Amino acid sequence: MTTASAEVDSAPQFVVVGIGADGWTGLTDRARDELRTATVVYGSSRQLDLLPGLDATTVAWQSPMSDHLGAVLSAAVPRVVHILASGDPMFHGVGSTIVKAVGRSRVRVLPAVSSASLACAELGWDLSRTQVVSTLRADAEAVVPTLTDGRRLLVLSRGAATPSEIADVLVRTGFGWSTMTILEQLGGPRQRIVDCLARSYRPQSHDALNIVAIDCVGPRSTRAPGLPDDEYEHDGQLTKAAARALTVAALAPGGQALLWDVGSGSGSVAIEWLRADPDGTAIAFERDATRAERIMRNARRHGVRAALTVAGAAPAALTVAPDPDAVFIGGGLDESVMDIVWRALLPGGRLVANAVTIETQAVLADWHRRVGGTLRRLSIETVEPLGSMTTWRPALPLVQWVVTRELDEP
Repeated sequence: MTTASAEVDSAPQFVVVGIGADGWTGLTDRARDELRTATVVYGSSRQLDLLPGLDATTVAWQSPMSDHLGAVLSAAVPRVVHILASGDPMFHGVGSTIVKAVGRSRVRVLPAVSSASLACAELGWDLSRTQVVSTLRADAEAVVPTLTDGRRLLVLSRGAATPSEIADVLVRTGFGWSTMTILEQLGGPRQRIVDCLARSYRPQSHDALNIVAIDCVGPRSTRAPGLPDDEYEHDGQLTKAAARALTVAALAPGGQALLWDVGSGSGSVAIEWLRADPDGTAIAFERDATRAERIMRNARRHGVRAALTVAGAAPAALTVAPDPDAVFIGGGLDESVMDIVWRALLPGGRLVANAVTIETQAVLADWHRRVGGTLRRLSIETVEPLGSMTTWRPALPLVQWVVTRELDEP
């Protein structure tokens, strides 16, 4: 046996067992047999209380759980470790965290029925046509990008206060006539279901283990870029709606991609990048502390705060940030910033830069000559009052450079 093989054989193995509110009786025979052979079982106090007397040592998670879990996963003890998880461990659960940390070969997952499946069974909803939003690590505003008339949503709650927070968000965003169904302790003996309109919801006591179903009634909305300018708090440093729509479309958001928004201002481009695809992340680089706070308020309002980080000023902050899949430069454009950004941009990544001054336009023209891409001048005019009549009011002409870094670019 080689040394590498011996290390794999002696490495700790992890068995993740999904358990529902129905506890031991709801487990499959395979899951029960697995737990009967366990020597140590980790889980929340609530989950451990659902188990009968076992020969295993049971250990409740300490707070913060993420730190405790990390210590368990890194401990060099050559034995099988059993970990309890709620429902399906691979559905917004700890199972995916464990696999990512130690590798698929060292993890075995025994799932139970997910909370989403149980909720749809109770509601009579088609799960394949129901969107799921998690607030386990996000604000209640995380539902905002998915709200639109006629849509059905399931919101995975962070705790007992989440239904109240969701109701408040629905009312503030024009969805007060939506039906909310709070489903608590699904599948267990303490199951409780509460129905109400969001606008008539009154704060009440809920079990911490709940999921909120929303049958949306309100305005039609879209994830497409180009939200009205008044949807953002700003001090004038804002990429206007029409230019923003063209900019975000040129950035081509999609999948687990990281955007750098350099000279972010109000954060509108990063926010609409994140709205366009919920798997994306973004870093906004902004030197002004007041604007940085404003960016985060805008991000929370639009439900993307969990995916957005605000860093310091370019170019210094750029050098310590993870390499991006896409970059937008809307402010602070100069040769030094361009050089750092181009070196950091991952192969196949997209860069979009907007310039309104002769000096910054010259920088873009030079880079276009050197590495190619598309250079275009955008002129946008809007009808505005002129005395008792109306006229076309032009915005400052905008030069936009769009380029994809070639895979073999040095």
